[in-house]
Amino acid sequence: MSFAWPWALLALAAAPVLLVVMWARQRRRRRMAVRVSNVAVVRAALPPRAHWKRRVPLALLVTAIVGLGFAAGRPTAHVTVARSATSVLLAIDVSRSMCSTDVAPNRLVVAQDAARTFIRDQDEGTRIGIVAFAGFAGLVVPPTTDTDRLIDAVDKLSTSRGTAIGMAILASIDAIAEYNSAVAPTGVELATQPTTAPDEPARTPPAGDFQPDTIVVLTDGANTEGIEPLVAAEQAAARRVRVYAIGFGTTEPSQPVCNIDQLGGDLADAGPFDVGPPGAVGPGGPGGRRFLQIDEETLQGVADVTGGQYFRAEDADQLGDVFRRLPSEVVEQQVDEELSVWFVLAAAVLAASAIGLSLWWNRYP
Repeated sequence: MSFAWPWALLALAAAPVLLVVMWARQRRRRRMAVRVSNVAVVRAALPPRAHWKRRVPLALLVTAIVGLGFAAGRPTAHVTVARSATSVLLAIDVSRSMCSTDVAPNRLVVAQDAARTFIRDQDEGTRIGIVAFAGFAGLVVPPTTDTDRLIDAVDKLSTSRGTAIGMAILASIDAIAEYNSAVAPTGVELATQPTTAPDEPARTPPAGDFQPDTIVVLTDGANTEGIEPLVAAEQAAARRVRVYAIGFGTTEPSQPVCNIDQLGGDLADAGPFDVGPPGAVGPGGPGGRRFLQIDEETLQGVADVTGGQYFRAEDADQLGDVFRRLPSEVVEQQVDEELSVWFVLAAAVLAASAIGLSLWWNRYP
């Protein structure tokens, strides 16, 4: 246990001061006592009362004062946060490559199924948010415990061009910052800014405690738009937010086939959706099939720099297993929880007991 305001512990001096005052008052009363010839007569005139009954209320009152003194120092304890106290931001890749049929019926359908199961399996009270990203990233559902709303959003995911993994991480950070005041939005300049360049190896995660909120990024490709993922990961690490990355898909992606619900609004501007031979220009830009390949090195770097973990899944069973493992990985977070209210509550109970017992034992028939 530690104290946020250790200097306030000086209030503990009130307890010995009270005892000294009571002792001095008792001595003074004894000196001023009237001497009588027959003490037995005086004792017989007073109501009977055990000697310890005079000291119990005082002991309770002194203990209450000590409790208030500790509360003034704002004690904190290092505790593991319960799963229901955490929030998970699911950042789901909805680029057109998610329509690849190497995972039947296609990658997006399997990812949606895994996300639904993950949402339903969470303990009551766990907050989940959803970020969808293709050529841009946007918050679809802010962190909430409304399971129906989350599943409805997953059902309505549709594809678009591009893959903005870095922007998805930044959007997730901003979503967390909306309700967690300890996490600064991405537009706020921090005292220690990240320094890793996109082509530099990822640094080790910062020492110390992380925020209880985490980000889970599911993607099947490489970043093609916006900020580099490692730069965005540095922003998350600076805010002590962990990022767990999932690379989904086989090493031999096949022809993308989207159903009508998975086709986004930019299909008319995208041209024919054909992967074509290597080197051809398709919806993913120059390079043909390369935009379907997972950039595992970058995803591993994102996980490393933020203190998270990278998972690889090539089929529905493996992806489901990854999502089942996520809760046990994500919730292992520790925070400093202030205990002042408990000290104040205990002190109030003790003080009330002291007053009540004193009035009860000193009543006269």
